[in-house]
Amino acid sequence: MSPRIMTSMYGLGIDSQLADQMADGLARVETGLREAVRSDYPFVTEASRHLVDAGGKRFRPLLVLLAAQYGEPRSVGVVPAAIVVELTHLATLYHDDVMDEADLRRGASSANARWNNTVAILTGDFLFARASEILADLGPDAVRIQARTFERLCTGQIRETVGPAEGADPVEHHLQVLADKTGSLIATSCQFGALMSGADAQTTATLTRFGEHIGVAFQLADDLVDITSDSAQSGKTPGTDLREGVPTLAALMAMRANDDPWLVDALSRALHDEVEHGRALSALRAHPALIEAQNEARRWADSARSCLDGLSDDPATEALRALCDYVVNRTG
Repeated sequence: MSPRIMTSMYGLGIDSQLADQMADGLARVETGLREAVRSDYPFVTEASRHLVDAGGKRFRPLLVLLAAQYGEPRSVGVVPAAIVVELTHLATLYHDDVMDEADLRRGASSANARWNNTVAILTGDFLFARASEILADLGPDAVRIQARTFERLCTGQIRETVGPAEGADPVEHHLQVLADKTGSLIATSCQFGALMSGADAQTTATLTRFGEHIGVAFQLADDLVDITSDSAQSGKTPGTDLREGVPTLAALMAMRANDDPWLVDALSRALHDEVEHGRALSALRAHPALIEAQNEARRWADSARSCLDGLSDDPATEALRALCDYVVNRTG
């Protein structure tokens, strides 16, 4: 199964030889993912392969492979590092679906819906364990980076769960949550690719900053897809965040505008009633806050692009610039 992002990459006007190299690398990642989730207990294999087989963009492994272009891209640790970041990402999805009570993930039933919450949580833990096992062969620096990334992933989830402190700006709090929950692992993807390929320290730092910024843009865009697309486009139930009362940037901006009392009230709570949910989703789609949130996603993508100014002007850099457009223009 080809990762969905590769279809887009071939249409972005990037170097065809580089695109072919990325496709080959991602194919090796896919093989490695299936090997990594195999267990002696068949049910664990089945549950662990559930989201692997559902596919996905493989955005994080792609960034590992692209960042490796600034060193020796075929270095032995590059593909294992790409597998580590995707296993980590998949593990968080199993846990997220439990917390969000989601029924659909990547166009298929979520693990918690197919089995139960306990199976989903333990499957996520299993994937974290397998990622750690692979990571142990990549050296102490990689282990330390992953540990700090995992700390940020957990901190971001706690920030989101607890909410902003009294008097804090909910929008700024939300952006920090996204930096921790999404930006951190995407930054690590770029850092791993550069580190494993032997890129110099300055280039590695530049790519890491790029990853943090494009990671926030990616998540902002993903949240907008949840509002604007249908399930056939996104592989997710539209308005899942609204249904579960999870605030996204567009919702927070609409609440800050405070120009529709009913919508402000609706956005402040979970919307399990289908009529209320449909009304709120339609109202948010029509609200100026949606455009404001789209502009914020573009600002983060532009900031990511500016991080690349100091890098060599080669096919890898052009591909990274193209990804800045891809993340904010996608519909699924």
